[in-house]
Amino acid sequence: MSAPASLSRDAAELAAVQPLRPVDRSRWRGLVLPAVAIALWALLSWLDVVNSALLVSPQKVLATAADQIVSGRLWRALSASLAREATGFLIGTASGLVLGALLGLWPLFNRIVGPSFNTFKQISLFAWIPLISVWFGLGDVAKVVFLSLAALVPVVVNTCDGIRTVPPALLEVARVYGFTRWQTLTQVVLPAALPAIFTGVYLALIYSWLATIGAEYLLVAGKGIGNTLIEGSEHFQMDLVIFGMFVIGLVGWLMNASARALERRLARWTGRA
Repeated sequence: MSAPASLSRDAAELAAVQPLRPVDRSRWRGLVLPAVAIALWALLSWLDVVNSALLVSPQKVLATAADQIVSGRLWRALSASLAREATGFLIGTASGLVLGALLGLWPLFNRIVGPSFNTFKQISLFAWIPLISVWFGLGDVAKVVFLSLAALVPVVVNTCDGIRTVPPALLEVARVYGFTRWQTLTQVVLPAALPAIFTGVYLALIYSWLATIGAEYLLVAGKGIGNTLIEGSEHFQMDLVIFGMFVIGLVGWLMNASARALERRLARWTGRA
């Protein structure tokens, strides 16, 4: 018998005796509660237990969803909201990375600016709405400023903490090997602080999306998913309100899943590095 045939037979026998990999059902467990909630919703609607004007049927919400999608109103509202969210997120994250790095790396800067920032971050985000509306109006600029503030704080806090909590042993190793300050920063401090920095960016992504809906609801001007909710509530269209809530939740879930996937990839990359 030739060697390739023997290897093929051995591989087949090995595959036959190896146990099958168990199916991972954990990823589906998170769908149990939403499925039960939707089933209960459909049952209550079918039994007409609640006034249909207050609790519309799932079928009516689906019909509204189809109308919003086919007419293009969903895409116009969603694109406007996502554009604002992306702009505010990028501005807030970039500013937060710079400010957090300065607070973490420069003790004098931290002593001067740190107390003021600690006071600033205690102010409720929505407390800025009156001031922002007076300074910037009710348009997109005001909304982007609001979203930038939402993204700024978690990035600053986590970046500063990540840099300041780098293990002293790593810094000592860098000193022993004669690293320059730049080498210590780029090869020791930033890689060690990267998980904390990414946590701040992840929180900024989630906070800025939540703030997007709040800004559109409170700074009522232009289009967006928040304005869709307002339209539904003003005309007592509960199907439109529920549809808007589903869209908001779905977008948030997709952002969370994408960020977690990127975090896992980043963890593998830093592990290899």
